[in-house]
Amino acid sequence: MTARFRRGGHDSFWGDCVYDVVVPRTHFLRQLAALLDWEGLTADLIDYYKGGGEYGPPPYHPATLFKMLLIAYLYNLSEREVETYVADSLAARYFLGLAANEPAPDHSSLSVFRERILSKAGPEAFAVLFAKVVGEARAKGIVFGRIQVVDATHSLADVDVREDDKRDKDGKPRRDGDASWGTKGRKKVKTASGETVEVKKTFYGYKAHVSVNAANGLVTAVVVTTGRQTDGQQFGRLLARDEAVGIEAEIYTGDRAYDDGANHCLLWSLGKQSALVLNKYRTAKKDSNKEPWLKLLATDGYVEGKKERYKVEQKFGEGKRHHGWGRCRYLGLAGYAVQSLLTALVLNLKRMTLLLTGSRLKGPSRRPVLA
Repeated sequence: MTARFRRGGHDSFWGDCVYDVVVPRTHFLRQLAALLDWEGLTADLIDYYKGGGEYGPPPYHPATLFKMLLIAYLYNLSEREVETYVADSLAARYFLGLAANEPAPDHSSLSVFRERILSKAGPEAFAVLFAKVVGEARAKGIVFGRIQVVDATHSLADVDVREDDKRDKDGKPRRDGDASWGTKGRKKVKTASGETVEVKKTFYGYKAHVSVNAANGLVTAVVVTTGRQTDGQQFGRLLARDEAVGIEAEIYTGDRAYDDGANHCLLWSLGKQSALVLNKYRTAKKDSNKEPWLKLLATDGYVEGKKERYKVEQKFGEGKRHHGWGRCRYLGLAGYAVQSLLTALVLNLKRMTLLLTGSRLKGPSRRPVLA
């Protein structure tokens, strides 16, 4: 037997005529629908369905639910809100492949779909989809440049920290047992004596470590950790994930958190240029040990790579402002991995659609009005 799915799509009584009248062909979601072979991309997800789609009531095709999940991330909607949005938006229905008069999948179907994949395959299933889309970008002719930029951003755990601390004190399990305190960046504060000092900024949650191609702005690798993990220790994992999707960058750059001898040596052993920003102590030494670092500072590749570091910050800003990356949607490290991969995926889909069709997602900061 083969998998069977709910019948629907544009070939209903209404046909495509309604969509052609109401949804412009230049609409972002129409362009996105044509960008990829969505059914081919998600075909393997049927393996995580109970009975493989061969038994019981015909389920929604994985492509339908996966695209609905992407809409939730595109417009920063909860899984309940996206049900309402799809029910009211013909553009969203077109993107999902639903007939104009077909009921939208309910939010519980979407939650079950996500949890089923996560419980049976873990975040890696979403990592595979992410990697496939990066491969599609290359297959469609998007050029990947010679410079990769690495950095990390943090997301706050979706908990009341004081309540979680109280639960812990009372011997109860924390609501989010994976989250931890971490530091990211520095800020200036005034002491009781009126003196201005610089201190580390702390947060409670997780970190997403990413690699971005400077030429096309696509995220090519994502690694997630708890908040306490340091940025520099994840560099090797990012580099390995880049290589796994065929990234052949010549230069890697990142801020001073990545200035570790092991990271520089890893790049040099692979014949790549290090543009990881050096800490001042490297060149402030009063002995000959500073000479190799002074030579690195003077290389064209170091200077060129350092100028591109801002591009990863643009991605983090876009992800937090428009797609909810600043706060965790789900509990636990595995849930945060899903969120980070899907957020990076929608950032890539927006960029790919713009590069290949010229179509831009309009007003992502303005969430749809829901009844």
